[in-house]
Amino acid sequence: MADRVAGIFVPAVASVAVLTFLIWFFIGPEPRLAYAIVNAVAVLIIACPCALGLATPMAIMVGVGRGAQAGVLVKNAAALELLGQVNWLVVDKTGTLTEGKPRLTDLNLVERIDLNALSSTQRLENKPLHLRADELLSLTASLERASEHPLAAAIVRGAIEKQISLREVSGFRSVTGGGVAGTVDGKSVLVGQANFLNSEGIVVTAALQERAAVLQTDGKTVLFVALNGKSAGLLAVADPIKDSTPEAIALLHELGVKLVMATGDNQRTAQAVARQLGLDRFEAEVRPADKIRTVNSLKQAGGVVAMAGDGVNDAPALAAADVGIAMGTGTDVAMESAGLTLVKGDLRGIAKAIRLSRATMRNIRQNLFFAFVYNVLGVPIAAGLLYPFFGVLLNPMLAGAAMSLSSVSVITNALRLRHARL
Repeated sequence: MADRVAGIFVPAVASVAVLTFLIWFFIGPEPRLAYAIVNAVAVLIIACPCALGLATPMAIMVGVGRGAQAGVLVKNAAALELLGQVNWLVVDKTGTLTEGKPRLTDLNLVERIDLNALSSTQRLENKPLHLRADELLSLTASLERASEHPLAAAIVRGAIEKQISLREVSGFRSVTGGGVAGTVDGKSVLVGQANFLNSEGIVVTAALQERAAVLQTDGKTVLFVALNGKSAGLLAVADPIKDSTPEAIALLHELGVKLVMATGDNQRTAQAVARQLGLDRFEAEVRPADKIRTVNSLKQAGGVVAMAGDGVNDAPALAAADVGIAMGTGTDVAMESAGLTLVKGDLRGIAKAIRLSRATMRNIRQNLFFAFVYNVLGVPIAAGLLYPFFGVLLNPMLAGAAMSLSSVSVITNALRLRHARL
């Protein structure tokens, strides 16, 4: 804004100064050259764009400091400017809406599973053994220990709390947005979403699917387990909603911001969370690339889009959004990709940041107004407009004082941001 204004203002003032010199030189009183020089210099001094140059950076500097006091760290001043115009906020679920500390809540097995048959492709004569819950949890947690996903950490913590020993894993592989696979004690173990197991040629039993539907309706995330190519059971993980999240959503709605939750969770789980929190929209079973598409589709529809997230998978979407907002409790790469960081990882900080953005932009416009009022009033007087009527000319020293006063008024107004209520 300042660049556009200065691009017009500076040539205009220079032209007025030249015109003032010519008028006084050709039709002014004697000594004409002296009057022409003094008045042209007075125009240049009083219009010196110090106040104009200070209007934006002073407000930004004070606004950034005020944001830091409120736990909003601004890395990119353009993000601070745009945030006040945001009308769509895309949020990740885990660690953003929720505490990011999921806990293992349920573990279900298929009715019968023959471990001997699972460990060998040959037919065995001895009596089948039933898979125990602690055996399934041991195999699953051993595999998940190699993963960095928050849900994997919850399963590992659940096994440790139950004092279940973990085993060595070989051939570990992870499919983003799908699940993990590997070999534990000679058994092929797969853990993840139903579509991940299906893509590996494994059919999830109807009984497990029915049980999963009940758990997902309660807002829990379900992970299916397969052993040696057969459906073996499921685990459910619940991540509590942050106490501050409902209040934050209400504040954002008051500010005219609509919320979209983009999560890798199942449709039922996502719908349960969205209904509980009163979100405007939700996207389920979303991969990192899908989050970018969600952001871009909202932008193409004319929205100004902010994205809030805390994980490695959120980083591309944070960079793609008009404003990226990282949770300070999240990963370094998320914070590096975002224009703003919320120190406490609290969504109420976004409402504070939006208020800060609007207050800062309002302050910048006020500063520009102060700068222009001085120039609109001062330039004609410096050019000698009052001389034919009152015989009054503006001394260049007074022009310098007026110019300084305009700068002081801009700085004083910008400093009011220190006390902005967020």
